Amino acid sequence: MSEYFVHESSYIDEDVEIGDGTKIWHFCHVQKGARIGANCSLGQNVNISNFVHIGNNVKIQNNVSVYEGVELEDGVFCGPSCVFTNDLTPRAEYPKGSAGYKRTLVKHGASIGANATIVCGHTIGEYAMIAAGAVVTADVPPYTLVAGIPAKPLYKVDKKGNKVE
Repeated sequence: MSEYFVHESSYIDEDVEIGDGTKIWHFCHVQKGARIGANCSLGQNVNISNFVHIGNNVKIQNNVSVYEGVELEDGVFCGPSCVFTNDLTPRAEYPKGSAGYKRTLVKHGASIGANATIVCGHTIGEYAMIAAGAVVTADVPPYTLVAGIPAKPLYKVDKKGNKVE
């Protein structure tokens, strides 16, 4: 049996796995089939959708929804109010359901800045950094800082996020 913390205002559906040492703070919802690793932190008002997989040592700041079709590997950082999508052509009147979702993979150690948007169907490479407010519309290479709308590579970074000459 795992030992983790869930604030009393949060709701955890049935058939959810949560790893040891994980902390789930105020007003969160973890939906059916979600798998959250050990030593993670979910800030206030985080939603983890059905069947989402989150690795170990992941930090998700306030007001983030991780939608079905998104996977976060170990050590990923999601800044406040960053946005993930899972459908390139959504219509309220004509929902496609999970069969129509595009997969998004955020690889080990990557960081996503506050208010960045990750358009579905892309991979963010290991230790990549997404600048605050960026809109990612293509794959992001490993160890690369991207910024802007649409996000473009600016320079290479090391594991700690320092610029590499």
